Parts: sequence; C-alpha cells; structure tokens
Amino acid sequence: MRLTTKGRYAVIALVDLASAAGKTPIPLASIAERQSISGAYLEQLFLRLRKHGIVKGMRGPGGGYVLSRPASAISIAEVIRAVDEPLISHLNVSGGLPVPGAEGNTIPPLVQALWMRLGLHIHNFLDSISLEDVRLSRLPEPFAAKGGRAVEKTVSCGILDGEMPYADTSSPPFSGCDA
Repeated sequence: MRLTTKGRYAVIALVDLASAAGKTPIPLASIAERQSISGAYLEQLFLRLRKHGIVKGMRGPGGGYVLSRPASAISIAEVIRAVDEPLISHLNVSGGLPVPGAEGNTIPPLVQALWMRLGLHIHNFLDSISLEDVRLSRLPEPFAAKGGRAVEKTVSCGILDGEMPYADTSSPPFSGCDA
C-alpha cells in the first residue's frame, strides 16, 4: 500500500475544487495559492486526473478545471489510483519471504497474508469515502476494538514524530510507544 504526496495533494486539490461548487472552471493557480501547493506540481497531477476522467479541463479566458462527475461519485481510492501506483501492492503470498535457516517455515506467507488483508481494508475504507464526504466532514467512525467499542487513545511513538491515534486495545499496535 502506498500513499504518497501525489495522492495526498490530489485529494486536497479535488476537495478544494469540489468546495468551489458549480460548473464554473477553477484555475489551478487559485487552488495552488489557497492550498500552498506548487502550480507546476498541480499541473502534473491534473494531467493524470484528466486522463482518468476525474476532471475536465476548459481552455481560454475563464478556463480551469471542473469535476467530471459529482463529488459524491468520486471515491478517494479512485483519486489515489489515478495519480499513484495501485493502493494494494501485488504480493506473492504463496512464495513467502526468505528467512535464513527456516526451511519449511510457513510463517512468512501468513504474515504476507496479514499485510495483504490490511491493504484490502485500507483500499475498501478509501473506496467507501467520496470527495463530498471529505468536503462535508462525513467520515466513518474508527473500527471498534475487540471489546466492541472504539476508544481513541493518543500515544507518542519513538518511530514517528508527533502523536498517533489508534483504537484502544489490550496491546498497543506500535512497539516502542508510551502506551
């Protein structure tokens, strides 16, 4: 699973475009200025978004971009796929990972299956959210912990700068955290 700057900036720019509501084309320069994103970088992203049928470009005076469909019909996963590599890496779960001195070890394929399933959850989550959902702050609640209720707890992890929210479970999801 990859979520790069391209994907994040494309979502930001398209939510901005969706917020402009209407059929009036919005110049990339105005999005770039409002969102503090390089205009040249946005041009590259919008070429890919146009190629994938997410936006339409209008030339000439008063030109710019509009969404090709309603914001409610464009998923976040679709946007990320348009500008990035696929959300889910193509793992060979049957091949396993090389483990020194572990002839016949079946654990690596099981772990690969775990990461593949995580990638599928992320893809399904992002595919279930539209640009309109983000624009209106209609985001789903976090998954419930095994106990059945979702409780957000913030921990500080040595591997990350800042705070990382996660569902409160009996064992913290990050080693080295101050949970």
